[in-house]
Formats: sequence, structure tokens, C-alpha cells
Amino acid sequence: MQSAHELILLGGVLALLAVLAGLVLSRRVGAPVLLVFLVLGMLAGEDGPGGIVYNDHASAYFIGSAALAVILFEGGLNTSLAALRLAALPALLLATLGTAVTAGVLGLVAWGLGMNPLFGLLIGAVVAPTDAAVVTVMLRHSGMRLPPRLVATLEVESGLNDPMAVFLTMLLVEALLAPAEFSPGHAGLAFLREMGGGLMLGVAGGAAIAWLLRRLQPGPGLAPALCLAGAFTVFGGAQIAETSGFLALYVAGIIVGREVARDTGPAAEVMLPFFEALGWLAQISLFLMLGLLVTPHDIDVLPNLALGMVLIFIARPLSCLPCLLPLGFGLRQSLFASWVGLRGAVPVYLATIPLLLGVPHSEALFNAAFVIVITSLVIQGWTIGPVAKLLKVTE
Repeated sequence: MQSAHELILLGGVLALLAVLAGLVLSRRVGAPVLLVFLVLGMLAGEDGPGGIVYNDHASAYFIGSAALAVILFEGGLNTSLAALRLAALPALLLATLGTAVTAGVLGLVAWGLGMNPLFGLLIGAVVAPTDAAVVTVMLRHSGMRLPPRLVATLEVESGLNDPMAVFLTMLLVEALLAPAEFSPGHAGLAFLREMGGGLMLGVAGGAAIAWLLRRLQPGPGLAPALCLAGAFTVFGGAQIAETSGFLALYVAGIIVGREVARDTGPAAEVMLPFFEALGWLAQISLFLMLGLLVTPHDIDVLPNLALGMVLIFIARPLSCLPCLLPLGFGLRQSLFASWVGLRGAVPVYLATIPLLLGVPHSEALFNAAFVIVITSLVIQGWTIGPVAKLLKVTE
């Protein structure tokens, strides 16, 4: 009983410190608030003054899955049909082709550094996705007036590229562990199953939740609980069916969000604030946990920092410009979209998958993902405003 009480106290204190530190530092020095959560987790961890030893990757995967499920569902709820109409094609291209190009470029660089080619591609796949939580927070709270199509593209892309990154990560893990069973045909079928199945289950699950809201007319207290339970049901069912649970969740969130937008009752009024608060709690928990999980003294910083620079200045622009320029985005807007390719908790979460499945040298992959995330948050997250002014993309 005493240990349970101590754990609750520790979690509450860390979350409270994270909120206070995030508010103060983001307002006074412009630090990305999610970076503050991550650093606080590191300070509380094994190498920091907190001295907390946390190395349970199984529980980290569970907590990360639940937190990302909440974040993606909340992102879907806040994605309007107008945003989808504006951004569907460019966001889809960035989320699929752009993610693959980013992974390929980083894979080639890692191969050039002497790594196994498949392992290099795995590093690229893990760090390829932009982070829905980070991108949304930075754009919503930046105070900048950006072109609506550009904002919609970046937000929708950040919700759609996680499923693609998960697919590539699992595919490359399988290729590393069982190369004899890997083939292009197998990869193609796996892609169709993951994405097609995730899309269908997301539509079905979202429609079912929306129907329950209309049919049962739950009050303000039960309506968010019904949606949350439905979201976890959709995610867990899709994952067990070996399809993309993250894609299913995002699609279900969009459909439920459309139903909420139609309703003007008291239940609809509390839905979005409830999930926004829950999304913040999920982000705090996720970033604190990932900060606790890392062991800084084991990290080889310079090679991973070099990979981070390649990602920011080479891989991301090469993935953005071919996808956006043909669709009417100017060079300045395309370069800004490249700069807002912020990495967050998703790459570090994805790096726990090879650790759990026993891929050789997975610790190096995890450390690489962590350094690249820190590099992205510091360099890109701190300079979004100045870069927007430099490129003259604000309205």
C-alpha cells in the first residue's frame, strides 16, 4: 500500500512540475513546452538528480500506445471536413511518399556510416514521422496567422504519417529478424492489410460511436466516457486484427468529430475541451516517461546529432518539395512545411518496438531516436516564428 501511495505522489508531483515548468519556460524563453516535459523526465531519471531507474520497455510500450491513441483520436476530433478538403492530397502524399523518402535518405546516410543497410533504413523509418502532438501544439499556440491550407496540410500529415511509420518499422524489424521470409510481394500485401484494414475499421468504428451518441443521447458526463471507451475499442481491435490501429483511431476521430459538430447539446459542448485536457495529460505522461527511459551516459551524441542534421536540412526538404510544389504550394510555403517537420515522442516510442522484439543493436537505435528528437525540438521548435517571418509565409 505504501509503495502505491508513493507512486501516486511521484506521478502527481512530476506532472505538476511539468505543467508549471512548461508554462513558465515557454512564456519567458520561448522553449517548446513538450521539450520541457522531456527534459524534466530526464532530470528525474537515472542520470539526473531524481535518480529514478526506469528501464521497463514493455510498460513504456503500453503507456506510449495508450497515450498516442488519445492524442491521435483528439487530433481526429479537431480535424474538420473543411481542413480535409483543403489538405487531403498534399497531406496524404507527405504521410506516405514523404515518410518513405525521409526513411530512405536517412537509411542511405546510416549505411554510409558503416551500418547494416536494413538497420539504417530502420533508423530512418523510426524517426521519419512528424509528431501530431508537437506540430499541433506549436501551430495552435504560435500566434502566427498562416495560410489555412498550409496549416491544414501540416496538421493532417502529422496525424496520417504515424501509421506509415509504424508499418515501415514493423516491416523492417521483420526483415531483420527473418530475412528469408521477406519479399516485395509480402510487403505489398502487408501494406494493403494495414492501411486498408485500418481505414475500414476506422470508418466502421467511428460510425458506430457516432450512432451510439445519437441513439443514447448521453449527458455531458457520460458522452466523453463513451467516446473514450469506443476509441480504445477501435484501437485495440484494429491492432489485434493486424491492421493499423493508429489510422483507425484517427479516421474514427474525424467521423465522431463531425457528429459532435452537428450536435448543439450540452454533451457536445464538453466533448472537445475534455479531449483537449486528456490529450495534454497524455502528452505530459508520454514525454515524462520517455525522459525517464533514456540513459544519457550511454548515448553516443555526435553521430546521432549528425543524423539529426541530415534529417532537418536534407531528408525532410527532399520529402516535402516534390510533394508540395506540384500541388500549388510556393517554394516558401514548401520550405516552411519542411521546417515544421517536428519530431517528438513518436520516434522514441517506435524505437521501443525493436527493443521488445529483440533486434540486435536496438539500444543504439533508441539512443539515436532520442538525440534526433531533441535536435528537432531545439533547432526547429525554437525557431518556427523567426523562420515563418524569414520566409514571409504569415498573413
